[in-house]
Amino acid sequence: MSNKIKITLPDGSVKEFDKGVSGYDVAMSISEGLARNVLSAKVNGQVWDATRPIESDAHVQLLTWNDPEGQNTFWHSSAHLLAEALEELYPGIKFGIGPPIENGFYYDVDFGDKVLEGTELEKIEQKMLDLARQKNEFLRSEVSKKEAIDYYNKKGDEYKLELIDGLEDGSITFYQQGNFTDLCRGPHIPNTGFIKAVKLLNIAGAYWRGDEKRKQLTRIYGITFPKQKELKEYLELLEEAKKRDHRKLGKEMELFAFSEKVGLGLPLWLPKGTMLRDRLEGFLKKAQVKAGYQPVITPHIGSKQLYVTSGHYEKYGKDSFQPIAAPGEEDGEEYLLKPMNCPHHCEIYKTKPRSYKDLPLRLAEFGTVYRYEQSGELHGLTRVRSFTQDDAHIFCRPDQVKEEFIKVIDLVLFVFNSLGFEDFTTQISLRDPENKAKYIGSDEVWEKAEKAIIESTEEKGLKTIVELGEAAFYGPKLDFMVKDALGRSWQLGTIQVDYNLPERFELEYIGADNAKHRPVMIHRAPFGSLERFVAVLIEHCGGNFPLWLSPEQIAILPISEKYADYANTVYATLEASDITGFIDHRDEKIGRKIRDAEIKKIPYMLIVGEKEAEENKVSIRKHGEGDVGSMSLDEFSLFFNQKIADSISNK
Repeated sequence: MSNKIKITLPDGSVKEFDKGVSGYDVAMSISEGLARNVLSAKVNGQVWDATRPIESDAHVQLLTWNDPEGQNTFWHSSAHLLAEALEELYPGIKFGIGPPIENGFYYDVDFGDKVLEGTELEKIEQKMLDLARQKNEFLRSEVSKKEAIDYYNKKGDEYKLELIDGLEDGSITFYQQGNFTDLCRGPHIPNTGFIKAVKLLNIAGAYWRGDEKRKQLTRIYGITFPKQKELKEYLELLEEAKKRDHRKLGKEMELFAFSEKVGLGLPLWLPKGTMLRDRLEGFLKKAQVKAGYQPVITPHIGSKQLYVTSGHYEKYGKDSFQPIAAPGEEDGEEYLLKPMNCPHHCEIYKTKPRSYKDLPLRLAEFGTVYRYEQSGELHGLTRVRSFTQDDAHIFCRPDQVKEEFIKVIDLVLFVFNSLGFEDFTTQISLRDPENKAKYIGSDEVWEKAEKAIIESTEEKGLKTIVELGEAAFYGPKLDFMVKDALGRSWQLGTIQVDYNLPERFELEYIGADNAKHRPVMIHRAPFGSLERFVAVLIEHCGGNFPLWLSPEQIAILPISEKYADYANTVYATLEASDITGFIDHRDEKIGRKIRDAEIKKIPYMLIVGEKEAEENKVSIRKHGEGDVGSMSLDEFSLFFNQKIADSISNK
């Protein structure tokens, strides 16, 4: 029996090694420089420690800081380093979980009677750096369930014991670095020396296992980097993110508000925010009509039986707003706040017989839905309990899926381009080929749908990543992952193929063969939800919306009260040309009025005084840039409308 194994690298090259070779060894065979930077290795699709032995033929990808999985490993190890520092500084504490997150990591800790103060974070950071300099290796060991239980019984850590209780014997591993040992499946970086820069960002409360009835632990958030320069750049980015925070700008720009009396997670759209929403809706509605969509409206509630039929009640009922009982004679009749629009649209499809000639049928609705989120998970407009989806459902024949997918992609790209989202990738979520039994629908329809999605993205030249096993049980999907101006990634638009609901609602059409057939259903939402989309848009553009979208496009600033009448004339004239804004009639100096308009991010300020009134003109300032010059009202109207046309056509 040969002691040699074959390692296939991402470029397709194959190298032969002795059994037991590690990812680090493979890197050393390529270059010492690469080996110095390897954090972990992807072995047959699973991320392993770079030092873990490989015993059989494998596809191997070496992961560095430049790979998302490499950063994930780095931050996972940093969470262990945080725990080690905490245990040295505060003996006797107990640990929950410490995972990596999108940017950094956290660890949930039970400090007993002690309350951790924010002033102590700097001391913990220094201890982490001291430990990192020891370059202690992360050592993996497999342990039996009994050994794991004995270890944590002796240590007195009930949180780890609870985690062990849910693990199978033979699947349990410990990791040790220095004097700290943790229950962990890994993977980890080779040693702590890779961690050069540390910042603990925040302290928060977190219920153990997300259960409000369990003890609240202290959650410490942090981030680390392999270079101090990268930490400095990240902290500068955080400062910019604070300035762009949609909650801060939304309040300053008077777009939306929240009220505890109305209810947590239920946004109130103020007049300016409503105008912004209306423009977004009008923009998409116009595009949808051109694309052949038909508008529909459905109620904000639905019979419980509707969601039993759709399967949503069985899957989400316990975690949703609970049924509303009808009063009086309708005893036993129950309704739910609408958690999604698709079941209603299925019932609209069923209102009359459909022929293959009627398809595709495209139904669109800006439908408000209600989903319960724990209060600790709510966050501005990005995580709410009431939100409006730009929802549409396309009912089509199987042979139309690809064509409809391409048309939806075109619509999503139009939306993104018009609003300045130019950096995005798409994630294609497909079936797990090793476990087809958990999916509804035949192999034939799945293969056709998956092929249609892949070919659609190729034809449109989209940057894609393919994730096996990430499809919903009822169909494959395509998600658009958008990067904002700060480089943060947001999942916005989505397109989803669905074979499940047509089956559950017994949807049919008469085919060319005069027989009954099931349509395929495609869910799509370019915005995702208006609330989340507006939040991302605010932070992406820092509140400087595209001119056509700004709720207040101009501010008319009279130099003094003497010119109020002329300011009113200017306002009325421009309003007739669909240019919206306001007059600042306050008894303030013009410099103060300009500063306030700048803070409110008004695109254009029109200053009117004696000269402007005499010449029937306005003096124009552009937000962030300054003086543009003097124009007549007709000239400004032409100038303004051309700017709007350019902002859309140039995208």
